[in-house]
Amino acid sequence: MIIYGKQICMTLVQRHPELIERFLLAKEVDKKEFSKIKKIGKPIERVDPKKAQALARGGNHQGWLCEVRPYRYADFSELKDADFLVVLAGLTDVGNIGAIIRSAYALGADGVIASGVKQLQSEALIRASAGAMFDMPVAIVPSLLDLLNELKQKGFTLYGTGTDGEPVEKVQIERKRVLVLGSEGEGIPKRAMERMDRIVTVRMARPFDSLNVSAAAAILIYRMGHA
Repeated sequence: MIIYGKQICMTLVQRHPELIERFLLAKEVDKKEFSKIKKIGKPIERVDPKKAQALARGGNHQGWLCEVRPYRYADFSELKDADFLVVLAGLTDVGNIGAIIRSAYALGADGVIASGVKQLQSEALIRASAGAMFDMPVAIVPSLLDLLNELKQKGFTLYGTGTDGEPVEKVQIERKRVLVLGSEGEGIPKRAMERMDRIVTVRMARPFDSLNVSAAAAILIYRMGHA
């Protein structure tokens, strides 16, 4: 799997060098940075800009590319003892999912579960999450209703999101909790919404339709992570 961009490559060097198979550099790099990547003992190859662009599929690689081990998604069984999970109900936009994973990691959630989908675009999500995916357990459970039923059986309280919900700062947040986020277009499916214990929302200071799902997620995760 190829990832690219200076920030993500250096994040791996500092936090997860064991995941790196080799470096692919398309330009001269700073001597101190080169020393850091050389120190971890992985092969370093020079590639011409045309090949680098092809490997990055046209993305802005900044001359930095890494071949890394395939991303390992967590199994749901690894998350059942967590206190705070974020469930994505049918979200497919890579930018939004990556931003939510980044916020979940930074603001104290224990894991993210993508449901209502069968697979995710790992390389794109790693980039969209600024590498946070390497530190945040992410699982895929295709059946949303089965997932919600199992979470309830494990003792989690389910907090769905909706524009007509209670302001999150006024809601009692239980220790074992799940924040369920729906897609921007359709929200949480009706049958799934019926399984929620509480519906929460972000109270607006001014009249406005809604926030982008990743922006709302960051606010809700922060509130629920510090309850």
